Amino acid sequence: MRIRGIPGILPLASGAKQDGALLPRDFIGVLLDFRCFAAPVFVSGAAAFDDNPQAPGDPLSTSPSSSRPKHDPTLSRELVAALPKSDLHVHLDGSLRLETLIELARERKVKLPSTSPSGLKRLVFKQAYENLPEYLKGFEYTVACLSDPEALERAAFELAEDAAAENCCYLELRFAPQLHVRDGFGLGEVMAAVAKGLRRAERRINSRAKVRKGEMPPLRSGIIVCAMRFFNEHFSEHYRAYFRALPLTGDEEIFSLASQELAKATVQARDQGLPIVGIDLAGQERGYPAESHAPAYQIAHRAFLGKTVHAGEDYGPESIFQAITHCHADRIGHGTWLFSGRRIQDPSIRDKQGYIDALARYVADRRITLEVCLTSNQQTLPEFREDLRKHPYAKMRKARLSTTFCTDNRLVSNTTVSDEIWKAVTVFGLQPRELKNQLVYGFKRSFFPGPYLEKRAYVRQVIDRIDAVMAEFGVSTDHPV
Repeated sequence: MRIRGIPGILPLASGAKQDGALLPRDFIGVLLDFRCFAAPVFVSGAAAFDDNPQAPGDPLSTSPSSSRPKHDPTLSRELVAALPKSDLHVHLDGSLRLETLIELARERKVKLPSTSPSGLKRLVFKQAYENLPEYLKGFEYTVACLSDPEALERAAFELAEDAAAENCCYLELRFAPQLHVRDGFGLGEVMAAVAKGLRRAERRINSRAKVRKGEMPPLRSGIIVCAMRFFNEHFSEHYRAYFRALPLTGDEEIFSLASQELAKATVQARDQGLPIVGIDLAGQERGYPAESHAPAYQIAHRAFLGKTVHAGEDYGPESIFQAITHCHADRIGHGTWLFSGRRIQDPSIRDKQGYIDALARYVADRRITLEVCLTSNQQTLPEFREDLRKHPYAKMRKARLSTTFCTDNRLVSNTTVSDEIWKAVTVFGLQPRELKNQLVYGFKRSFFPGPYLEKRAYVRQVIDRIDAVMAEFGVSTDHPV
């Protein structure tokens, strides 16, 4: 069997099997991108070329610890938990319940390192990780278990239910359907299974008295479908079929053809009534540019799908530029290295600071929202592991970019939306006005599965609820959003 040569691919697992088939170790990490509104205020000079995102003299500088900005004492963990929230960047296969994973693995004969939640937390789904491969290992097991309609429906239902339990009332779940295709279980059926789980959760949550009375915003959700920048024959049966059917075709063209097929299937499923709201491009950035997938994004663009792209997490500003110019990105997943001149590779870009300023200004002016995932960035990028204040959210905030806090992977990162927001409050000193704006951005920049007037009414209901909750906690909300 021919195996396409892919630099940096990790070796096969030595013990994980499903129905006798060897599972690739950590291959699924590509879902995450390997390592693996006012006028903008831009940071210029040498500081912007430093991967330490704080400018000299900035109150968010990395040391000493006493320089940590103090958050407003009226903001509490309890307040954050009670506020209505959104999650626009959450991977289905990174967000299973541990108990569900154990049960699915037992039923589907997937061998886990432990059969207890405590054991899996100790061995796989940790609070902190040594490196990216360790972070990605859990996906080897979750994807293997999400192999049929029942498993996908259950995972989607429980993810939405868990989100609603922390007052996250708007959810855009994302996953890569081509990783789950099996004989007799095609792309349309895969997407339908996830949609069924989300709709079941909406019916249950929205039947509650507080929602029916209008005291709480209803749970709304949509699906973002992920294409892959890169894959090989071991990723799934579906991907293997491409290499077998096209033995004389280059890898880059195969990657592009697969994403085009997915885009067409996504549009068809949306047109058949599934709550599919957008398309995403995930996978290893370095060496696998977004421009290769421009034809797929053109299909999505012509069909009026929302468009987001994982970009600027492993690669620099050029990756974000490609996502915007080649893929018509409305939002950017992560965007971590937007301000990093040192990561610019194109030798023709001589004025790196000018390039960064122009790109950041464009992102700000067009309200291209950055889906910020603080915890997963801290767990996978060594630059932030010891001190989250080094995260470039400080620069994003200073430039007044449109940002929203997301979980990325609730299980793998051991986080919730409330956790992400509370980190921003305590680490970066968000003030009540900023907190409200951050919450509202998530709803306003969503790919809402309904007409504009319906979305506007929903956002208004959310804003009213934010004001009511803040008033209950004695926090002023007199600043208009």
